[in-house]
Amino acid sequence: MAQNSFASKIGFILAAAGSAIGLGAIWKFPYVTGTSGGGAFLLMFLAFTLLLGLPLLIGEFIVGRSTQKTALLAFKKLGHGRWTIIGYLGVIACFLLLSFYSVIGGWVLIYIGLGLSGTLSGRSADEFGDVFGNVVSTPGIAVLGQFLFLLITLLIVLRGVEAGIERMSKILMPLLFVSFLVLVVRSLTLDGAMEGVRFFLQPDFSALTGESVLFALGQAFFSLSLGVAAMLTYASYIKTKGTLNRSANMIVLLNIAVSLLAGLAIFPAVFASGLDPAEGPALLFVVLPAVFNQVPLGGFFMVLFFLLFAFASITSSIAMLEVVVAGVTDRLNEKKSSWTKKQVTVTAAILVFVVGVPSALSFGLLSDVQLFNGLTFFDTMDYLVSYILMPVGALLTSIFVGYVVDQRILKDEIQTSEPGKKLYPIWHALIRYVIPVTVAIVMVSTWVTTLTAQ
Repeated sequence: MAQNSFASKIGFILAAAGSAIGLGAIWKFPYVTGTSGGGAFLLMFLAFTLLLGLPLLIGEFIVGRSTQKTALLAFKKLGHGRWTIIGYLGVIACFLLLSFYSVIGGWVLIYIGLGLSGTLSGRSADEFGDVFGNVVSTPGIAVLGQFLFLLITLLIVLRGVEAGIERMSKILMPLLFVSFLVLVVRSLTLDGAMEGVRFFLQPDFSALTGESVLFALGQAFFSLSLGVAAMLTYASYIKTKGTLNRSANMIVLLNIAVSLLAGLAIFPAVFASGLDPAEGPALLFVVLPAVFNQVPLGGFFMVLFFLLFAFASITSSIAMLEVVVAGVTDRLNEKKSSWTKKQVTVTAAILVFVVGVPSALSFGLLSDVQLFNGLTFFDTMDYLVSYILMPVGALLTSIFVGYVVDQRILKDEIQTSEPGKKLYPIWHALIRYVIPVTVAIVMVSTWVTTLTAQ
């Protein structure tokens, strides 16, 4: 089996799901939900995921699998070189995304070390807040964590698709689900947990704002790795025919399941502990350790969870690095360059680390440095990728698939089963009309609101 292909369908699904789940579902979804209205945000996220994310995911799969090319060559092979801009935007977005994503991954690795040393045992929720503050604000610790996270990512990508990405995903993703289920059961049995369940599941539409709607759209794309050519790249490694829609359905369902588990693990614990659901990025690192401290063998389960959380994060980070490396490597090969994929991989990882250092220092040394709209460097990178590059990439991809790609290719990829034949007209209408219009309206209205508010 070649290194640049998946050996099995389940391997592809778990790898793609791992790319999608990662920090998007486990870290970002709970805190964005907490700051954006709880249940109302959840409904918006689910609607965007099913009506926009799923059809677009299938669209990216089609471009990748039908061409067997990665981000910078797939559009050209379909005969439309001008649309390669989508691939370039995807590579840039993945590069920038990994630069700040690796910072959070580094925090997770540091927490594993703190858990193993016993530093996290027997502390109160307030004390966990102090621990987190020290981790993210100490320059040496934050940068070291980011470096180690990227080093692990680099080593896995160097092993290739089947031996590295697929093998890791098959082992770690099932373990993550089991760990989450244990955590949810304990969280739901805490005193006062039901108030958190109501916050998470009961919609309060008065709490929704235009920015919350954009966040829900951005989270739907972020949690499925859409608009950054990640799913296109993974689909290009599928060497056999199969039902892309079934694979997409499974990936979306796994992503939604983990998002719901994350919410049910965190929000009941937040309210039971008297904490603020709008805590922000620190939510996961303050609340979960406090919950584990109330569980028999909590120290063991805490380390286990953060270990699996780190691996889930790494499955996403390897997808981002793979998009950058595969795209650049294909482009260099086309130009007959002497650069090897290994050289491109190492160089890309080093550059990501360098660009990510300011994000790692955004909570300490560079906390007073503000860029766009008063945001720190870290928050600026997050906003740029999640709420500008991803939606723009998704918008252009939907237009390309809906209006430019030959319908014979679309039908050949989707109509491989009877359900696929029946659902094709609905999918085509969503990809052609609903997704472009919805994404454009949400993006433009939010940008106008942001600019006029300054």
